[in-house]
Amino acid sequence: MSDSIVIIPTYNEKENIANIIHKVFSLSYPFNVLIIDDGSPDGTADIVKQLMTEYPNQLFIEERSGKLGLGTAYIHGFKWALQKDYEYIFEMDADFSHNPEDLIKLREACVNGADVAVGSRYINGVNVVNWPMGRVLMSYFASVYVRFITQIDIQDATAGFKCYRKKVLETIKLDKIKFVGYAFQIEMKFTAIKHGFKVVEVPIIFTDRTAGTSKMSTKIFKEAFWGVIEMKIRSWFRKY
Repeated sequence: MSDSIVIIPTYNEKENIANIIHKVFSLSYPFNVLIIDDGSPDGTADIVKQLMTEYPNQLFIEERSGKLGLGTAYIHGFKWALQKDYEYIFEMDADFSHNPEDLIKLREACVNGADVAVGSRYINGVNVVNWPMGRVLMSYFASVYVRFITQIDIQDATAGFKCYRKKVLETIKLDKIKFVGYAFQIEMKFTAIKHGFKVVEVPIIFTDRTAGTSKMSTKIFKEAFWGVIEMKIRSWFRKY
């Protein structure tokens, strides 16, 4: 069994899911893949289950009923991966905005001493392709805002392309992670740093999806904006 599992949450990703799975399994390092599908009505889960016959010991799926949120999908996947005793546990999108080849770089960062490796769009300038300028600015200044409120030194606070060492997810009380949208990504980094883990940013190039539909919404943005303040205040009354 591989020591590395890539968790990919999906909702209506039939245009991308087969290609992303094939790409991960073509890499020079043998990663396993866990799909967390939230009841996609477009048949995403059916495509995955067909591919499981081709990759019976590498590809897995957990199906949930309905859209329950990005954060809960990852926490479901983290618990599954910890039960299976994977050492390196990854988050990655299904839409190729994260280049699967960068999984190798994230894993190497953790092998070489990082506890969490973050695929960062902003550690070496702004490395984003196909986003309108307004969204680039919103994302970039969201990280500036997070650094100002939380005082954590992470250039890409909302990044969702990450590798965790097993011990990080064993230490963080996953059931106490509050947020479910993009604020989840901020909360996980903040909590790891508060526990004293070494978080390292690895430069990547982020490319916006060319197939499927973005899941970003005003509700998700508001959760992140107000959630950062709430998270910081809660940290004053919590022992890590």
